[in-house]
Amino acid sequence: MLDTSARLLRLLSLLQAHREWSGVDLAQRLGVSPRTVRRDVERLRDLGYPVNASPGTGGGYQLGAGAELPPLLLDDDEAVAVAVGLRTAAGQGIEGIGESSVRALAKLEQVLPDRLRRRVGALNAFTVPMLRGPAPSPVDPGVLTELAHLCRDAERLRFEYRDHEGAATRRTVEPHRLVCTERRWYLVAWDLDRDGWRTFRVDRISPKPPHGPRFTPRTPPADDLAVYVSRGVSTRAYAAQAVLRLLVPLHEAAERISPSAGTLEAEGDGSCLLRTGAPSLEAMVVHVMMTGFPFEILEPAELIETVRTARDRLDAALARAEGPDRRTADGAGRTPGTPSGSGAA
Repeated sequence: MLDTSARLLRLLSLLQAHREWSGVDLAQRLGVSPRTVRRDVERLRDLGYPVNASPGTGGGYQLGAGAELPPLLLDDDEAVAVAVGLRTAAGQGIEGIGESSVRALAKLEQVLPDRLRRRVGALNAFTVPMLRGPAPSPVDPGVLTELAHLCRDAERLRFEYRDHEGAATRRTVEPHRLVCTERRWYLVAWDLDRDGWRTFRVDRISPKPPHGPRFTPRTPPADDLAVYVSRGVSTRAYAAQAVLRLLVPLHEAAERISPSAGTLEAEGDGSCLLRTGAPSLEAMVVHVMMTGFPFEILEPAELIETVRTARDRLDAALARAEGPDRRTADGAGRTPGTPSGSGAA
């Protein structure tokens, strides 16, 4: 009985690892006869595993999808990867996923051998997720799944969309792809009413079935949709837009500037380009200064004058804070903000 149980587990592992096996190949792998393989396949079916079989010389066995989820076999690395993925999913802004992930992780850790439990425990204890900004509005996992199916099946989507002020509009689109950046989800779709590509925040979408009909997918707006969405939410969505040269390497800038704050482009070993947006040029100055990087303004030219104005205001604020009688470190007797040689006492 023990040999039979071990063989069944081995057979199940083979079926999960490969799309299709011939009976002869399975018999050789398991060291049994093809007749024994057929009996073992029947045992797996009795346990709820949907094993499909195709007859003939070119036929074989394939693990299919069933009505219920049967147990899965995972190797060591797969088990650790699933445990880490479940922990990470708890903070990804999908409504209900956090609680479900915790329950699934508890079940998994209960059956993990000690060696794997220690690996997962170390990752849990010494890993801290770095998520910028406040938690976004949660995304209904049912909506996320519905959108994914419509993208896959190329069916039109009808939904109500709320903008950032809460105003709702009805939209009909041809959904193309879902894009996840940090803890937000976006839908890239062709808007039939506006005759163009648009990016929608999934947490603002309320599907309004029935959907359809099917459509022929269009050429996407960009080869890299992650970059396309990043530019849309960090640059094109704002009234003021700018291109700056950051005088630091790309990898260093990427550590502080998220995809939702701007798009980065490599330029050389010691610099990179930043394309970003802000509600106004004044806000742009603050946005760029907060990166902490030295920079050069490439466009627009109006941003240079805005920086000058900000500099003058800061100089004046420092002068007022230090007082009219404050002497400079060199003892020249001029007040802060006064050019040398001005004759000020």
